[in-house]
Amino acid sequence: MALAREFIERPFVASRLRILIADDHDLMRRGIKTFLESRPEWKICGEAKTGYEAVALTKELAPDIIILDISMQDLNGIEAARKIRKESKNTEVLMMSAHYTDQLMRELFNAGVLGYILKSDPEEDLLAAVETLAMQKPFFTHRAREVIRRDEGVTHIPMPLHTPLTPREREILQLLAEGKSCKQAALYLGISFKTVDTHRSNLMKKLGLHNVTELVRYAVRNQIIES
Repeated sequence: MALAREFIERPFVASRLRILIADDHDLMRRGIKTFLESRPEWKICGEAKTGYEAVALTKELAPDIIILDISMQDLNGIEAARKIRKESKNTEVLMMSAHYTDQLMRELFNAGVLGYILKSDPEEDLLAAVETLAMQKPFFTHRAREVIRRDEGVTHIPMPLHTPLTPREREILQLLAEGKSCKQAALYLGISFKTVDTHRSNLMKKLGLHNVTELVRYAVRNQIIES
């Protein structure tokens, strides 16, 4: 997949670089904030605890960069990133993740994410990622690139083994994997029970899953929910 996309011309002023942090863990969010505030030319303009809050604050504050956790409450990081890129095309997304998977990487690109680091990467990589995204250039840590080369033997982003999930399918998958029934998911999303049940059946067929346990394992493995 080509990494290039059509950028909107805009000046990034280093002294006014505005960053939004979105993570549902207070300690993680506080640690990132403290570390980034060591750079006086950067400003933490806001913090979000959930996926939907991250989208709302991005729309309100229009940060230059949002640092977004992949496993967020109520809306997973990939769908939050997709909405953020749609609402604020001048905001670059730096995704933080605990693990790497081929499917995850492909869906990040589909969502318009150009920055990706692992939570186990050194702090210096976080600084480098922010600096690189500030110039509207893609950033991947050394460890992430090595995993891609090791698993695929190529440097481009691999194609998924199955058809990518739609945004609605990911929403329903997340809710079901978190323990909600089809009826509860329907009420939460404001759609009919029949629609949710149809999506559930299609998800099982598309992913080759046979029960809720396998669905939960898939969601955890692909960081749609946390273990």
